[in-house]
Amino acid sequence: MKSLSLLFALFLSLTLFAQVPEKAADISPLLIGESIPNAKLLDVNGRDVSLHKVIKEKPTVLVFYRGGWCPYCNEQLAALGEADQEIIDLGYQIVAVSPDHVASLKPTIDTEGLNYQVYADPQAKFIQEMGIGFQTPGMAKLYIAKKTKMDATDILPVPAVFILNTSGEILFEYINPNYKIRLSSELLLANLKALKPKN
Repeated sequence: MKSLSLLFALFLSLTLFAQVPEKAADISPLLIGESIPNAKLLDVNGRDVSLHKVIKEKPTVLVFYRGGWCPYCNEQLAALGEADQEIIDLGYQIVAVSPDHVASLKPTIDTEGLNYQVYADPQAKFIQEMGIGFQTPGMAKLYIAKKTKMDATDILPVPAVFILNTSGEILFEYINPNYKIRLSSELLLANLKALKPKN
């Protein structure tokens, strides 16, 4: 009976994985006006964090990045770090999420000198619920494993930036399947000013 349950669980996980888009261009993200689902994420100490509790505190710039192994992601995270005081002054907070292992969060924070919140979504459950997950290509898996000395995630997010109000409603989004092209801090700040929070 136990082996039957294990087989069913394996079948279910394989079925769910098969529903994840193979390519970054095939994702179906949540749209402006929709609300993000609640998510249980992990902080730098491996503790559970409710995302809804975090975003209730103040309007949020929610950033999805592929991992600390990705130089384009690190460049974007560092640029956000340079703009973080201006973002805070406009009434927002920054929250970054990746499918990284918890152990990879602190090195990313320390290397890039980040002062904002960075969380792990190690099973990429939240990434899938946001509609931005796709299957990690085989070559990327090898690269990630080599860079991190850890198992690579089966699912990667298309790098994305969402602006949320305190209810979790999406007010703005930038999603590009080409991971080399990121939202500039200048364009982000322009949108934050245009959407300056009323609550």
